[in-house]
Amino acid sequence: MISIIIPANNEERMIPQCLTALLASDPIEEAVEIIVAANGCTDATAQVAQGWQDQVTAKGWALVVLDIKQGGKMNALNQADAAAQGDKRVYLDADVVVDPDLLADLAAALSADGPVYASGDVRIAPAHSFASRAYRQIYKRVPFFTQDVPGCGVFAVNAVARQRWGKFPDIISDDTFVRLSFAPQERVRTRAGYDWPIVEGFGNLVKVRRRQNIGVAEVARLYPDLLKNDQKTPMGLSNLLELALRHPVGFFVYGLVAVVVKATQDQADTSWNRGR
Repeated sequence: MISIIIPANNEERMIPQCLTALLASDPIEEAVEIIVAANGCTDATAQVAQGWQDQVTAKGWALVVLDIKQGGKMNALNQADAAAQGDKRVYLDADVVVDPDLLADLAAALSADGPVYASGDVRIAPAHSFASRAYRQIYKRVPFFTQDVPGCGVFAVNAVARQRWGKFPDIISDDTFVRLSFAPQERVRTRAGYDWPIVEGFGNLVKVRRRQNIGVAEVARLYPDLLKNDQKTPMGLSNLLELALRHPVGFFVYGLVAVVVKATQDQADTSWNRGR
């Protein structure tokens, strides 16, 4: 059985497209349950998700909606994990839109006997603001996205892989923590993919980049042994020059965000802000 765990905080506008894409998934032979872990919501996220009960049942799947009063993604993940019945777990952000064949590809990857961490071919969704469109030109071309298995927005593990950690720790970057819990050869990138959104506006790009940096540093500080599984590939001078020549505006915005983040790191706000 596959348990799809969706932590959601004030996502009443986003959860419908997330569930619509999931329900358009190609048929698979395994049973599937969706667990929406609405946490700390001041909107109707839980009620909107519950309204999909009939459609999920018609698909032959099960739907569980947890209405968790306390906010916090890690607590939501832990409560959803405790409720999950599946031996395979897919952790999915509520603002992600999956391809129809992604779930089948993940299920196939997770059928291996050994520990497997799997994710899809991530596509950074088109942005609307000038700064985010420019930033995206470079961001989607960095080696982390083109050569690694980023797992941002979607990652999945089989039963033996899930034993690598107990409860999700109270940290900022769950995806970094989980990804680095596996060696590069244990990480699988499927052919099918998904759309992962970028925040809108220069100020939000700076805030999110600062938060990402703090999250990665926190994992390195608290779990230094995981760093052996990091396989960062440097961009290289020739690649940097090529990007600068082909996408000069994007290169400028991407670099400016990095400079501002470095100069204002002590002003970081580690609370999550969607930035739409």
